[in-house]
Amino acid sequence: MPIQSYPLSQIEAFSSLLLDYLVEEPKLKNLYQNSPKITGFKNQLADKKSFSIKHRKVLVEVLQDQYQSLENAPAIEKLLDDHTFTVTTGHQLNLMTGPLYVIYKIVSTINLAKQLKAEYPEYHFIPVYWMATEDHDWDEINHVNLNQKTYTWQTEQQGAVGRFNLNGISDFLSSLPYSLPIFQKAYTQSSSLSEAVRCYMHELFGAEGLVCLDADDARLKSLFLPMMEADLVDQVHETLVEKQNQHINELGYKTQINARGINLFYLLDGSRERIEKQGDHYQVLNQGIRFSLEELKNELQLHPERFSPNVVLRPLYQECILPNLAYLGGPAEVAYWLQLKGIFDHHQIPYPIVLPRNFALLLPSVEQKRVEKLGIQISDLFLPEASLVRKYVLENSVNSLDFKQEIEDVTPILEQMVLKAKQVDPTLEGSILAERQRWINGLERMAKKLKRAEERNHETAIRQIQQVKERLFPQGHWQERYDNLLDFYLDKPRLIQDLLDSFDPLNFELYVIPLQSPNA
Repeated sequence: MPIQSYPLSQIEAFSSLLLDYLVEEPKLKNLYQNSPKITGFKNQLADKKSFSIKHRKVLVEVLQDQYQSLENAPAIEKLLDDHTFTVTTGHQLNLMTGPLYVIYKIVSTINLAKQLKAEYPEYHFIPVYWMATEDHDWDEINHVNLNQKTYTWQTEQQGAVGRFNLNGISDFLSSLPYSLPIFQKAYTQSSSLSEAVRCYMHELFGAEGLVCLDADDARLKSLFLPMMEADLVDQVHETLVEKQNQHINELGYKTQINARGINLFYLLDGSRERIEKQGDHYQVLNQGIRFSLEELKNELQLHPERFSPNVVLRPLYQECILPNLAYLGGPAEVAYWLQLKGIFDHHQIPYPIVLPRNFALLLPSVEQKRVEKLGIQISDLFLPEASLVRKYVLENSVNSLDFKQEIEDVTPILEQMVLKAKQVDPTLEGSILAERQRWINGLERMAKKLKRAEERNHETAIRQIQQVKERLFPQGHWQERYDNLLDFYLDKPRLIQDLLDSFDPLNFELYVIPLQSPNA
């Protein structure tokens, strides 16, 4: 079976906002700047051409420091050239790379850089992985799923996860059913979780030019000072986002995020807490730290690294410090980026082209054979199990499994009975109508019994459908959102290369990638 792809519109899992955006529905035009197509990058390059050389120098200095302990560092110095731009994806610091879609994000970004180089050869394009080192939702990333079993790293550390030390991680590593030397090296020879992730991502993708950026740095934060002060002092961003949200809702779509009056956390070792304005003062929640306006301004100037953007401001921070053209993310990320253009316009920072990362289903040979034998369409696999079973039974039954025709046949008779009853005694109409509904309900109950009986005739096929769903959608989740790279990589060490060879980040489809059995 060759690699196949299916338009996202054929998969009942993507929002109308995403699908309409990708076909450039005219009513969405004011939510973004340039087209999510290869041609859109011509204007994007022009928009970003004036990116500050000062910001380039600071960025290169920070990246060189972060890569100083790694061999064969990527060509960071190219970022000093005003003909060099980035394309970026971002994610939390999941253990052992986390679910498969983190890999898909990075591969999509690498391939976009390659496509842009082919289309615009006079420029250079560097793929960037924005490591969400300041994120503090540890419970979301403190585990990895291997062989459909969850393994968790237990630690009492709190605050920005990128700053976590790796003391005690050896117990977690030894509990895993399998690993790779690159992960053992990364976790045992690094001083922080941020360093460890950079280490193994560099091993996996460094040869493809990937640059991993930890933006938890005072030098980078200093470039973002005007935007942070506007958030803290003027609180301009909440109104801008609310206006965009109202517009999106009026168009009939749902929004993903909401802005606050202040969209910054106060960041210290061991804590990352929201800042709120309370009367004339600013309070760091749960910390007993309080600032007057002047004290807060002074703190911002002296210690910009202590201020951490939330989901509303992180995209703006990214575009402030990177000569970036595009951001690639999951469906929810694309949706919330579309809520933020007003912020970019306010600060006169070019809004990047926002793209969904590639989606994939890895199809082991056993499941591939079952799917082919059952005659199931790949797109149908994404239906809920009960819906898939019903669809299969209906399509493979030689008997009619409903009483639709019978209900249509009996309806005129029942209507005639109602008419006769009204002529004899109008008060009987309600009783006759109720009796008619009981007839119809009875036929519908019989139809359900017929379907259940027919399902018993297809017990073997239904059991195989359930096995396929269990393997490809573990615990009811999409494979790419649950399974880890190692579940496939050890048997298929060319998997990453196959993804690099297959993914087209400007082809908005789901890739189905068959996996040959290692014993075949």
